[in-house]
Amino acid sequence: MDLSDNNIRKKIIQDIRPWGNFKQYVYNEECTVKIITVDPNQMLSNQAHKKRDELWVIIDDGLRVELDDKIIDPKPGDEIVIPRNTKHRLSSLGKKGRVLEVSFGYFDENDIERFDDIYGRKLK
Repeated sequence: MDLSDNNIRKKIIQDIRPWGNFKQYVYNEECTVKIITVDPNQMLSNQAHKKRDELWVIIDDGLRVELDDKIIDPKPGDEIVIPRNTKHRLSSLGKKGRVLEVSFGYFDENDIERFDDIYGRKLK
C-alpha cells in the first residue's frame, strides 16, 4: 500500500452543504483515529513507524512538530502528513495541546521505533 503525502491528501474530501461544510479524512478504510493531548512543556519521543502513515490535524495553538530535520509550528486546522518511516515528534511549547491523528494501515503501539525519549523508554 503506497500512501505517500499526495495520496493521503487526495483522499481528503471537502463537501459544501447548505448548513456549512465537512471534511472527510477516511472512507471505508482500515484506519485508527485518536486525539493526542500533550501536557504543558512535554513531548513525545522522536519516533517512526514501519506499518502506518499518519495524518495529524492540529486542534490547538502552542504545539511544535518535528519531521525528520524540519521544524513546524502549526496553527489550528493545519494538516500534516507523516509517511511511514519518517522520524517525527510532537511537543508542547508551554500549554496543553491536542492533535487529531488518523493512522492509515496496520496500527500497533509496538510499531514505534524511538530515536530519542526524555522519559527513558527503550530506543530503537
